[in-house]
Amino acid sequence: MPQVVSHGRKPDVYACGFCHRADGAGGPENASLAGLPEGYITQQMADFKSGARRSSLPERLPSKLMTAIAKAATGEDVANSAAYFSSVKPRKLITVIESSEVPKTYIAGWFFTPVNEQEKEPIAGRIIEMPKDVEQFESRDTHSEFIAYVPVGSIAKGEALAITGGDGKTIPCGKCHGQDLRGLGVVPSISGRSPSYLVRQLYDMQHGARAGMGGGLMTGVVAKLSEEDFVSLAAYAATLKP
Repeated sequence: MPQVVSHGRKPDVYACGFCHRADGAGGPENASLAGLPEGYITQQMADFKSGARRSSLPERLPSKLMTAIAKAATGEDVANSAAYFSSVKPRKLITVIESSEVPKTYIAGWFFTPVNEQEKEPIAGRIIEMPKDVEQFESRDTHSEFIAYVPVGSIAKGEALAITGGDGKTIPCGKCHGQDLRGLGVVPSISGRSPSYLVRQLYDMQHGARAGMGGGLMTGVVAKLSEEDFVSLAAYAATLKP
């Protein structure tokens, strides 16, 4: 594990492994980096640095931190971290459950956590993704697993849209992201990854916040998709083997 991943570089480059976890597993509040193409990771850091990759919510702390870190990181920092994370084999950590009701939640540290074990509320078209064990996750345990509650029927809708393109609404995802959406060349895998993260990225691409090389290519792909489509596509992708 490179020094920049385990300890960072004072004063401005935080340890990559603190937020993204030591093996790049990530969480609902950020990206899973494990197994992403080395060139893709390098390009995303360049996009954060240049301002081409932003968030539709400018004050969202994880995105602000990434921009600051990308500006402070050296070429060596980026190269070492990208080589490391791309070499790690991703693991399946997310259980996707279709449900009309979900635990009542509040936001703690940029992720959902249950208010208690009894209270429920309607899912209302959302994805509610949370750690199975909050204490384990907050301890930065790389083995933390997650439950993602998604609307009833969304997985099948997402599968049909991903495979067919929805009669011209978009293009089949596999054309660029490869078989089973596990990546193709420098195009990243989107299988088995956080559905919360995927929805945020689709939204940002549609609204012009991600205008880097990859984000620009996605602009036309997502132009006609609704937020319900985003949820369905993300729910389906999260069920696949990473």
